[in-house]
Formats: sequence, C-alpha cells, structure tokens
Amino acid sequence: MKQQTGFLQIQTHGQGLTMLNLDISNWILKTGIVTGLLTLWCKHTSASFIVQENADPDVRHDILRYLNDLVPENRSYLHNSEGKDDMPAHIKTILTQTHLSIPVVNRQMVLGMWQGIYLFEHRKHPHLREIALHLLGE
Repeated sequence: MKQQTGFLQIQTHGQGLTMLNLDISNWILKTGIVTGLLTLWCKHTSASFIVQENADPDVRHDILRYLNDLVPENRSYLHNSEGKDDMPAHIKTILTQTHLSIPVVNRQMVLGMWQGIYLFEHRKHPHLREIALHLLGE
C-alpha cells in the first residue's frame, strides 16, 4: 500500500464554479498509484466542492442562482465584518461539501461521463484557494 499527499492552488474568479478534473487527473498521474481512493479537502470555510454535470453550463448557472436565492446577502447576519457576502458564503459551504472521496482505477478517477468535480467559490471576489489531496492505493 502506497500513499501520496499534495496540494493544488486554484485561483477563482469570484463567485462560481471552477472545474478541477484536469488538475486532479494530472496530479494522480504523477503519484504512480494505479488503483486507490482519493480524498480531496478544501481548506476554506467560504468555498466547497460539488460533483455536477460538466456539459451544459446552464446547470451551473441555475445552481448558483438557486443557492443565492436560498441564502441571500440582504439578511441581517451578525457576522458581516468581511463583507455582505461572507456569512452567506459560510452557510453555502455547510450546504455543500468540504471534502470528497473518489475511487481511482487505472490512474483515472471513477466518474460518470457527465460528472465534473468543481471548486465552488462562494465569495464575490477572486480568491486563491488551496486543496489538499491524499491518494491511498497500489
């Protein structure tokens, strides 16, 4: 049994979804591990992961719009020292995921044809986000 750990730094462009499939796939290839379990960990409280359709951009637009309707900025949140979008970003993070586990077979993530792994930036301004990766396998 082998294990590899690493980090990806992802520059976001503000609120929205950034696909990570290529970055993660490239990292897996460098590990030399053929079969195993990959764990991704988002090291932030105002960004998260989702696994979602990677073909139709309208899906990503509708998800973003839905979460913004569900968690509006114009509520009177107690925590507002970092801006009106900060507390809603924290709430959106608890509604999504800060970690994922993904099987790896033949040096590839086991994903459906239309599945993409996305970093979901919940803040309006660009941020540099760090993701921890851990692959355990053979």
